[in-house]
Amino acid sequence: MTATMSDDYARMAEAIRFIDSTRDDRPGLDDVAAHLGLSPGHFQRLFSRWVGVSPKKYQQYLTLGHARTLLRQRHSLLDTALDTGLSGPGRLHDLFVGWEAMTPGEFAKGGAGLDIAWGHGDTPFGDGLVLWTERGICGLAFTAECGRMAAMADMRGRWPEAHYRENGTRATAMLHEIFGGGGNGVHLAVLGAPFQIKVWEALMAIPSGHVTTYSDIAARIGNPAAVRAAGTAVGRNPVSWLIPCHRALRKSGELGGYHWGLPVKRAMLAWESARLEANEAAYTG
Repeated sequence: MTATMSDDYARMAEAIRFIDSTRDDRPGLDDVAAHLGLSPGHFQRLFSRWVGVSPKKYQQYLTLGHARTLLRQRHSLLDTALDTGLSGPGRLHDLFVGWEAMTPGEFAKGGAGLDIAWGHGDTPFGDGLVLWTERGICGLAFTAECGRMAAMADMRGRWPEAHYRENGTRATAMLHEIFGGGGNGVHLAVLGAPFQIKVWEALMAIPSGHVTTYSDIAARIGNPAAVRAAGTAVGRNPVSWLIPCHRALRKSGELGGYHWGLPVKRAMLAWESARLEANEAAYTG
């Protein structure tokens, strides 16, 4: 990834953070551009290219009522979308992700024998930590709320017996592949208990721009009484964004928790809504 691309990611992450943190004040285009040290015109073009809509439109997706709107409008369409394969643009973001679960035996060993590479890089949601094996990506975390050390300790705690090696150059390229789009695809190799794997499979079926509830996830895996356990498994998802735990909401429409911080979850939902709207407009236009 070029230095210019990296700079753009950092700017967009800061723009999203600033718009979210000041959403009650609804800062104008000039205010956000000035915060980033850019001209209003340049910022407008850059933001629209990365997010898909104008900064003003994006602000609408960060309102407290947006999650409830998603639950009413997108959740109600979910069963139909899944039954039909959702051939429209809302599914396009997810098509490049393939995945496989490691065996229960590998999980029981705590990652013993695994060689896990890792590194940090810029994402539209702030600094990202990505981890991978020769079989695929096994971890993706966001450090804006918790910090780099805590995020890495969290990940290492999931596979305590694995061998870790840093590869920052490759990590930067992988994050570009994940968030830049248009690449050769991303493969996941996740390590979890059998119940967790079922929950993560259910999450993978939720298209971009849509949401589900924790109780629906429990029902989908054939254990409708296990709502709390399903919520815990959602929170233990090691590959955020690619296994989209941010798309799980409470039945009330509240965001619920998010392992890497609610501002990150809110930004992800807003980002996906914006890009889905832009894709649908292009698809129908």
